[in-house]
Amino acid sequence: MTRYVLRRAGQGVFVLWAAFTVAFFVLYLLPSDPAALVASGGGEVSQVDPTQLAALRAEYGLDRPILVQYGDALLGALAGDFGTSYVSGASATALVAQALPETLRLTGAALLVAVLGGTAVAVASVLPRARFLRQALSALPPLGVALPTFFVGLVLLQWFSFRLPVFPAIGNEGAVSLVLPTITLAVPAGAQLAQILSRSLRGTLGEPYVETAWAKGASRARVHLAHALRNAAIPAFTVLGVMVGGLLGGAVVTETVFSRQGLGRLTVQSVNQQDVPVVLAIVVFSALVFVVVTLVVDLVYPVLDPRIQLRTPRAASRRAASRRATAVTA
Repeated sequence: MTRYVLRRAGQGVFVLWAAFTVAFFVLYLLPSDPAALVASGGGEVSQVDPTQLAALRAEYGLDRPILVQYGDALLGALAGDFGTSYVSGASATALVAQALPETLRLTGAALLVAVLGGTAVAVASVLPRARFLRQALSALPPLGVALPTFFVGLVLLQWFSFRLPVFPAIGNEGAVSLVLPTITLAVPAGAQLAQILSRSLRGTLGEPYVETAWAKGASRARVHLAHALRNAAIPAFTVLGVMVGGLLGGAVVTETVFSRQGLGRLTVQSVNQQDVPVVLAIVVFSALVFVVVTLVVDLVYPVLDPRIQLRTPRAASRRAASRRATAVTA
């Protein structure tokens, strides 16, 4: 178990390094110049004073060789210091920490709605006796997956902010302003969960222990909810790490559509302004969330299903070889 955790932690460190490295060089290869964008103040880059531009490039260290810039940025990131924003002059880490609470509120609420809604749709798609009702409910998850996040947000804005002014269209004021962005972000995630869970439920309902429950006279709801759902939830639980990453990515679009201040909005602004330190801090944080959630999901597996054991590939191969040797000897 300890060896497995250490191995996964090492893989997580590699993922963080790879995310940082790819983001750094992609930003470096962009045709625009961060110093020129800052000096122009949103105006024409061609009108920037060359002397001012050279001074800014020296101040930001952009006049040094790329490998030197990368090495300094990587050493700073290892210490938790991603540098200062080219635009505001504030610490990149502080800007991310400042924008994070609103995004956590949004993604946390969306994750809760997605899990509850996706589970309800998945169970409802296999529970009714009427075949046409099961088929109609089974068609909802693919539809939800196919709908783009921005389209869902615009439709909700049109109906519930403009035609029926029930919820505010923009802003971060109060819990009411969180309703439409939460639904917008939760629809594709919940649909993906429902699609996987409903397929798993249909397979689980054919297992022998389910047949035994039917033979003992258990009710239809008890068979589905008490016996089949727990084991069927394991494949759906697998996508939780991917779902969290998808919610963070979807927050970029959602916070833009609803003009909410948060990590997604900060990402859009930083990419447009080529604010390299802030973008790197956001990329590393997002990768860290993905790594941690994936590791937690793997560690919770044995709790959901005691038959699952966590081993490194080498330990698993040794155990398999031992079993084969025992079988040959017997």
